Amino acid sequence: MNVFFEESGDFKAGKVLSQAGEAYQVELASGKRSKVKSRDVLIQFEQPEPEVLLGSAKGIAAEVDLDFLWEVAGQEEFGFAELGLEYFGHAPLPFEAAGLVLALHAAPIYFHKKGRGRYKAAPEQTLKAALAGIEKKKQQAIVQAGYVDELKAGKLPASMQSIVQQLLFKPDKNTIEYKALEAAASELQTTAARLMLNTGGLASPKELHMSRFLFEHFPRGAGFPQVEVPGAPEDLPLADVAAFSIDDVTTTEIDDAFSVRRLADGKLQVGIHIAAPGLAIRPDDAIDRIARARMSTVYMPGDKITMLPDEVVNAFTLAEGTDCPALSLYAVLDPQDWSVVSTTTRAERVPIARNLRLNDLDAIVTEEALAGGSGEGTADYPHKEELGLLWQWALQLEAGRMKKREAFGLRPEQANRVDFNFYVEDDVVSIVRRKRGAPLDKIVAELMIFANSTWGKLLHDSGVPGIYRSQGPGAGGWAAKIQVRMVTHAAPHQGLGVDQYAWSTSPLRRYTDLVNQWQILACASHGVTAPLVAPFKHRDATLFSIVSAFDAAYAAYNDFQQNMERYWCLRWLAQENARQVDAVVLKEDLVRLVEIPLVARLAGMPQLARGAQVRLDILRWDEVDLSLEARLLEVAAAAPDAALALEEEEEGDTGEAALAEVVEAEGVVAAVTTEEGVDVPGNAGTA
Repeated sequence: MNVFFEESGDFKAGKVLSQAGEAYQVELASGKRSKVKSRDVLIQFEQPEPEVLLGSAKGIAAEVDLDFLWEVAGQEEFGFAELGLEYFGHAPLPFEAAGLVLALHAAPIYFHKKGRGRYKAAPEQTLKAALAGIEKKKQQAIVQAGYVDELKAGKLPASMQSIVQQLLFKPDKNTIEYKALEAAASELQTTAARLMLNTGGLASPKELHMSRFLFEHFPRGAGFPQVEVPGAPEDLPLADVAAFSIDDVTTTEIDDAFSVRRLADGKLQVGIHIAAPGLAIRPDDAIDRIARARMSTVYMPGDKITMLPDEVVNAFTLAEGTDCPALSLYAVLDPQDWSVVSTTTRAERVPIARNLRLNDLDAIVTEEALAGGSGEGTADYPHKEELGLLWQWALQLEAGRMKKREAFGLRPEQANRVDFNFYVEDDVVSIVRRKRGAPLDKIVAELMIFANSTWGKLLHDSGVPGIYRSQGPGAGGWAAKIQVRMVTHAAPHQGLGVDQYAWSTSPLRRYTDLVNQWQILACASHGVTAPLVAPFKHRDATLFSIVSAFDAAYAAYNDFQQNMERYWCLRWLAQENARQVDAVVLKEDLVRLVEIPLVARLAGMPQLARGAQVRLDILRWDEVDLSLEARLLEVAAAAPDAALALEEEEEGDTGEAALAEVVEAEGVVAAVTTEEGVDVPGNAGTA
């Protein structure tokens, strides 16, 4: 005897070898033996052979007219044998019955299974809906196949053109567009992003990187809504100074300017003047909500996404020839020893006499020129006397910080590192090396550190919370590698060598500085009652949320900036057709090119000393995944710029690295702002 039975959702046939109670010992055509319970047996037959029956049954199942079978079945539950009698017009033969079982089982939208060998026809509406769904899937499959063919032919289907970014960065994986993109990429052995580039969905790798960032952080676009620009108070006093700023030629968000006056008693009054949007923008007004949503201007070589709308920036930037609302810090100095006699903070209108530009002055404002020497590089230039005095004070400020660093147990800063300035015009990039610690850089950096430290102390002494950058072991002890963190109370910044450091000098470009400016204005205007009128109080949940949100946004913006710098470094290689280049060993297998701040790993590179100079053969690079492949050609003598090895960075201590760990570009090239908020004229090129 032979049996046709169901086992684990599959139908089989075999020869019965023996029977024991309710179970059969069955041998299949393959020779395998199975124990089959009698309730799983659907058909018992003598002829034909089991394998023949299965072959014939499959043929019958393929020929069954399901629509006719559904009509014959009616709406009552039935057994397959009963239906076979109606369908075939006679008692079905074993292979016919088996074929009918296979057909019923394979058509769940027509027939619902109710038990072993028992079924019930699907309701008419249910069947129609299911058939419509199947037809829709068939049509979608046809459309999807067409999309795949178009993509493989290098053409982007029309339906994908408006959803390129969504398909790449946040796809609905159930759509036929996504399935087609993945299928085509798989068949072409490429990635979805590269396929979009090949088909014109993205114009260039630069657009890919930009689009990914904007999609995540600016999903509604980087533009601004229409806003009414508020005005500063009209009764602000006019300062009796002629201030000047020091920035790159492309800088538009001019946050800071300086002034120097000789007083009747022989002392000097140095003014540090910071743009004061905080005099007009108020917490939770329309412009504040815009700034808080962005948290910072986003910088990249050749472009930027500003924190504030252009019309707001233009109203408060310290532009030449205007009287600008500003928050001024005046320091009275004794020129005998450059000690600070007193400091005063006030809101006022400041006449801006000049916007000095690094591009015009870098070559002539040398240390010798600032010291009043003669010879090459000592030509006349605007505000020469004031810059000379500021230079002398900057040197004293730096020396004081170095003593404080040593008191914290740190080594002096290293001043022989190199920065890189990126200039991009019409997709042509220039990367210019610039030695860290140039005189104008040092003047701006030291005065900004002084202002941020002094205002941080003012906030603390006034009992008003602010947003500080702190570096040093906390009460519970930090990790071995000391990290910089943001706090809402005064705490030392050991890397900079100051007792407290509150971001306050970039309110047009950084939201934390705008918040601190509100707090400082309260201290300057209200004295001992400042804690009562300051917008943010101690343990203010809103202030904590600002710190948290800023940290996250600033880190993301910095990552993007570094990616774009790497992209432009790779573009430079192509542009200059650079095939053999010099590099400096940073550590182990990590090297950085000498001419541009491009870092790469050389697998299998022999152990070399930090700072060793090597010659590399550039094999290939990829602007999509920002990778570089190179091989070592030769080892040369120690690099003249051995400081590129970044000795202090490895320690986690920030000497000079604290002054430029994160650099932000203004437009094509910008005022450099480090992670510590130290403004240094330059751009986003430091890596």
